[in-house]
Amino acid sequence: MKFINLLKKELSELINLQMILGLVVAMGIFMILGSIMDTTIDEAKEETTNVTIRLCDRDDTEYTQELIKSIKEDGNNVRLFDTDGDDYAAILKDNDIKDLIIIPEGFTAALESSKRPELITVSRMTSAATLSNLNVGTSSGLALIKDRIAADVAQKNGMSEQDYAIVENPVVVRDNTVVDDKSAEISPSDIMSKIAIQNAVMPIVVFVLIIMTSQMLMSAVANEKTDKTLETLLSAPVSRGAVIGAKMLAAAIIALINAGVYMFGFSFFVSGATDTVTEAAENLIASTMSVDEAINKLGLSLGGFDYFLIGLQLFFTIMICLSVSLILGALVNDTKNTQSMIMPIMMLAMVPYMISILADINALPGVLRYAVYAIPFTHTFMAIPNLMFGNRLIFFAGLIYQIIVFIVCIFFALRIFMSDKIFTIRLNFGQKSKYKARKRRQQKAEEQKK
Repeated sequence: MKFINLLKKELSELINLQMILGLVVAMGIFMILGSIMDTTIDEAKEETTNVTIRLCDRDDTEYTQELIKSIKEDGNNVRLFDTDGDDYAAILKDNDIKDLIIIPEGFTAALESSKRPELITVSRMTSAATLSNLNVGTSSGLALIKDRIAADVAQKNGMSEQDYAIVENPVVVRDNTVVDDKSAEISPSDIMSKIAIQNAVMPIVVFVLIIMTSQMLMSAVANEKTDKTLETLLSAPVSRGAVIGAKMLAAAIIALINAGVYMFGFSFFVSGATDTVTEAAENLIASTMSVDEAINKLGLSLGGFDYFLIGLQLFFTIMICLSVSLILGALVNDTKNTQSMIMPIMMLAMVPYMISILADINALPGVLRYAVYAIPFTHTFMAIPNLMFGNRLIFFAGLIYQIIVFIVCIFFALRIFMSDKIFTIRLNFGQKSKYKARKRRQQKAEEQKK
């Protein structure tokens, strides 16, 4: 029976309005996240189910015309385009399309001479997100053309060794990737294989930093309030601004040290993975351009000033976390409650973290996109993709937004710490009513004794 009473006591302390609010916030965030992912996956599903094969027949022979006709007769949605030149970025822009398969001149002649004919693919790349770079039309069109050519060659009488080689791999594909007004002769998957791993570092470091800084400072303030050392510290002959500054700076230094260790260790994995993937990709692609050369040509490489801007945005992310943690640390009653108080911060960090890995936030529908960007941490998760793909206006708007959020948060933190409210302010969450009920029971018991 004593154990049951102790269990009820512990549960009454842990199950409070703080925890319930945290769960409600978490549930709401997960619902928003589910809606966003549902929209993104629906778009990807639409892309894969309603496939449009975009073709340009520059060879324009009887064979290529029959080839396109047979693809249409199989029930495929085929759109034909009349293009010339090798300015592939302009071709996609002028025709308002995201991918194109070009049958170049000499295609039929190469096939008739038992050589592997060449196809040219052009694909637009808009972000580093996995689901936003599905080029289903290109892959489906290539598969259909390859199958048709293999069937035609296999029907020939007296197949030669060269014919067998063509049946096994009927065409040589020259992939091209377009970013804005630049193009490079390389497959989007080869670019993604490298930058996707590189872009995985920043979200992990940011997420760890947000949780670590919030937990450290919030627990420190809550402990000092519980132990009554905060009262002694703030009544010492030193300005309260210095006390706050020291707390924030100490937490920031520790967080940066930990982030540096995580980043340094993770860089070994990223370096090994990207080198392996890049080497494998360069052995497979049919162009002389390396992945690094293609990244530079497409303008996807970042310079020293870009990394400075990323560091600046990361700094303000830490400052926002610290200022919010000061406020929450001052509000909690004891260190037990810091675990539930940090949950909303963790959820707000988790939403952009998960979305940035799977989808392009800039391609989300308007309301969802603004809702996600309203989370100040989102701009840090999107810092590298925004700078990499030329979305500098979005980047600088996010940086200004973060500065404003930090000013607002630190203003309220200073208001609390500069006044005597720091000693009395707290989120009781029903503790007063419990205290009054307990006091009434005690009074009633005393009256019965009398």
